[in-house]
Amino acid sequence: MPAQVIVVGSYVQDQTWLVERFPQVGETLRAHGFNTGPGGKGFNQAIACTRQGAAVTFIGAIGNDALGGIAQHIAKNENLPCRWQIRNDQPTAAAGITVNARGENQIAISLGANEHLDADFVRAQADIFASARVLLLQMENNLDALAAALDLCTQHGLLRVWNPAPVHADLDLALLRRADIITPNETEFALLLQRFGNTKIDPANLAQQNDATLHALARQLGIATVVITLGAHGSFVSHGENQRGDSDACYRIAPESVHAIDTTGAGDAFSGALVAALVLFRERPFRDAIRHANRVAALSTEIVGAAPAMPNYAAVIARFGE
Repeated sequence: MPAQVIVVGSYVQDQTWLVERFPQVGETLRAHGFNTGPGGKGFNQAIACTRQGAAVTFIGAIGNDALGGIAQHIAKNENLPCRWQIRNDQPTAAAGITVNARGENQIAISLGANEHLDADFVRAQADIFASARVLLLQMENNLDALAAALDLCTQHGLLRVWNPAPVHADLDLALLRRADIITPNETEFALLLQRFGNTKIDPANLAQQNDATLHALARQLGIATVVITLGAHGSFVSHGENQRGDSDACYRIAPESVHAIDTTGAGDAFSGALVAALVLFRERPFRDAIRHANRVAALSTEIVGAAPAMPNYAAVIARFGE
């Protein structure tokens, strides 16, 4: 089946330690669990999207090494078609993740090959853009590769969804505004506002702002639709002129009740599920896609890990209903 969604993004081999609390500086702390598995914002989101039933193709860069071989094996097992740029000069990315008993995480990452995805390699994948409907981006790659993907979207008329995480030091507003929809979390939204809106706001207090205030802040960025993921507080949607079938220009979707043990991939679950829902629910209001993405993100926190924690569509429906 031709790709409905194209994800241009990162693959990272995650190594996760489970601890009661985060160690102090200089302290060696016994972990009570460890696992390693696939991650990277792009790959996580591609897996989340695939498991919701959308046809996805992933474009990314890995090293010509053992971890790169693992990446290819995992993608094959997930039935996820990939266009890999395999680099001899850069290693496959890896991350160290520490998760405490409250489900909070600390992450250190070496992005390796992801930061060297060749823009010409992306352009060479033009054939899959011709039949796709949606592009999903993040920021664990070099910006010229992402710009090349956006150029192909303009040529073929794809909806452009961008999860601006982590906020790239060289990102400019003109490039960001090429997105139709962005999905920052509280911290990323605050960083974007400070850089491009000359507005400083404490991300810890963002969820407590009223809807009118959040909507006004989001409109400063000049992007058609801004979706702010608010963690345990759900999510907030701000539309410009195009309300994507919604009756309201701005609104919140409440969080789902779950037993969270690891929030590492929740934001990726949200973005991947959102683009899947935009394809699968394309005749329905945007609010329905957001609600589904909220549910996928919530359910992902009940399992340790990132990509392996992404629930499938049947599990989401069984838990929350249609």
